[in-house]
Amino acid sequence: MFSKYPQFSFAFAIIFFADLIATTNDFFTVRLVTKPLITISLILFLHFIIKRKSRFTSKVMIGLLFSLVGDIALMFAAKDSNFFMLGLGAFLIAHIFYIAAFYLDSTNKIEVHRRYITPIFMVFGFYCFSYYYVLSPYLGELSLPVLFYAIAIALMGIMAALRYGKTNFKSFSWILTGAVLFIISDSILAYNKFVEPLEISDILIMSTYMLAQFLIAMGTAERKYVKKN
Repeated sequence: MFSKYPQFSFAFAIIFFADLIATTNDFFTVRLVTKPLITISLILFLHFIIKRKSRFTSKVMIGLLFSLVGDIALMFAAKDSNFFMLGLGAFLIAHIFYIAAFYLDSTNKIEVHRRYITPIFMVFGFYCFSYYYVLSPYLGELSLPVLFYAIAIALMGIMAALRYGKTNFKSFSWILTGAVLFIISDSILAYNKFVEPLEISDILIMSTYMLAQFLIAMGTAERKYVKKN
């Protein structure tokens, strides 16, 4: 990805490290610029690199747009809890659009081995409900919204995994890795907020989140629909 898109990759790396430095040093004013640039840069990248927009690309770009709303809202969550709910809702919608995009490829009529489907559901489903079980004593009135969110991120991971054999391997592997990193980022954020603060949690959350969005965008740019022989 770095060799094919060196200029954008370099620009995104600058945004990546700038935001981590601003996060580490609590430069809120700087983050008002760097954090929105994460998804804005990816939306612009997909807009200019993909000339003919497919339904898949459009859904991913809408997902990035709602992620932008979520990013901005969460920056103000410490000042007003309503912003946390707004951010949670925006990212839930973003995940729904990612699920819808990945589902398009999973319906490809290419025949693949089906023995891996049950383990995919078991792994992501087990993680989802186990993690919710850990969080649930601390959630209070947010119990139901967080459950819906946990189900959504699990479904995103499942749909990303079900693209195996239905699209080119580069796109599949990058998007699946991105989906897993997104789940990790959300998991750290939730544990840090509801259970107990973690050391360097902000760095872990943002680094996994930025890499997740970057890989999903790159996998979208490299996506090739596999036709039946």
